[in-house]
Amino acid sequence: MRAIWKGAVLGLLLWGQIAGQVAQAATVLVVGDSISAAFGMDTRQGWVHLLDERLRSEGFEHRLVNASISGDTSAGGAARLPALLAEHHPDLVIVELGGNDGLRGLPPSQLQQNLASMIDASRESGAKVLLLGMRIPPNYGERYTTAFAKVYDDLASEKNVPLVPFLLEGVGGVDTLMQEDGVHPAVEAQPQLLENVWPTLKPLL
Repeated sequence: MRAIWKGAVLGLLLWGQIAGQVAQAATVLVVGDSISAAFGMDTRQGWVHLLDERLRSEGFEHRLVNASISGDTSAGGAARLPALLAEHHPDLVIVELGGNDGLRGLPPSQLQQNLASMIDASRESGAKVLLLGMRIPPNYGERYTTAFAKVYDDLASEKNVPLVPFLLEGVGGVDTLMQEDGVHPAVEAQPQLLENVWPTLKPLL
């Protein structure tokens, strides 16, 4: 009887240790649009899933939550974020938004305000922030494209937030790496997106 009791106690202790490890696992929350939602492909082919695999292969035990929605704007992300923070309690928030703002010709000032609120809300919850920058095709005009790109640079400077200047670096404008719509990166581009993010992301883990 005593042996059974000792075995039960030992089992509870081991379970408690395992549960504690799970509870302590840091969480990375990705809030993005179609680029991070793996639009046009199986989600397992997208760069966010590849990031999850990279974390595992390099020994990180982080839990990755992908809350990206195709078509989302910075306003949508800002509206969704408080509930996501309350639900997942992330240690790091990756913000990948703005492309749809640009494609719709929305004011860069509005984009900057929304992203700033997301950065502030994330930090107030205790999370670090990584901002992924976007660029708009030149056919939107030099004045608009310059103002759009400046939003990310200004936020990185003003908020002292780590920035990947252009998520689609080496991908955007390369026909073989883009889907037929010319807007969304293809499956073949996803590893490059991860490589664009990883050097800036890794020190934050």
